[in-house]
Amino acid sequence: MSLQLGRAIGDGIRRIVTPTGGALFVVFLALQLLTQASINTAVLRFAPSDPAGELEAAFGMTLPVSGTVAAGLFLGAIVLTSVYFVVLSRALTRPSGELSRLPSALYTRRMGRATLSLLVGGFLVTVAIMAGFLLLILPGVFLAVCFVFFSFAVAVEDRGVIGGLKRSWGLSRGNRLKLVVLVIAAGVFGGVIGAVGTVFDLAASPVVGELLVTALNSVFFVLLYGILAAAYLQTRGDGPRDAGDGDGGVSESLETIGG
Repeated sequence: MSLQLGRAIGDGIRRIVTPTGGALFVVFLALQLLTQASINTAVLRFAPSDPAGELEAAFGMTLPVSGTVAAGLFLGAIVLTSVYFVVLSRALTRPSGELSRLPSALYTRRMGRATLSLLVGGFLVTVAIMAGFLLLILPGVFLAVCFVFFSFAVAVEDRGVIGGLKRSWGLSRGNRLKLVVLVIAAGVFGGVIGAVGTVFDLAASPVVGELLVTALNSVFFVLLYGILAAAYLQTRGDGPRDAGDGDGGVSESLETIGG
């Protein structure tokens, strides 16, 4: 189905300014803080000794744990982030009238299979996109657009890695020029937010910079996924029915959604 980008943006914003959107933001912010702090800590603990403390001063958030524990926390954060993506995709694609609550089916139904599929598929997609960006950028943008609905195909439709990739490719077909706008806008905003952190690093305030950048990234990420959820519903044919009072769209019972 043809994507109406303006409608997707408006619907996505409405999905985010709900109790569900607020809860998703808080959880994602916590995951990002844990990820960043564990990375910083692991690097500092395993780096050669720096008597002057210059290396530690250049880093932002750290944890009072060993490098091994920090590395374990980082790996745990990756798994938890995959779980989060499953919940995020399911939560934001529900009918609008259901976004005031978070039913247990969002984080209990087939979580093991969905999480594993997102971990494996997410790794493959990331590698492919990075390789594409190394090949004069455009291939990377194209692949990012083609696989932009992968997490929704896995989490909402219970598809596996290959099935999710094929489904995302099919849903994006015919709408890729419009989706490019979202991908490029995401890159531009991400660059602007990153520049904010650089300013604080230069001002010798890396902790403040990381906190601010993480918070801004979390707001932007959840907003972007709200828009992508609305776009996903449109391309699979659920958008117009879900734009009103919440009737129709994704099935009210997540257990009934099949692959």
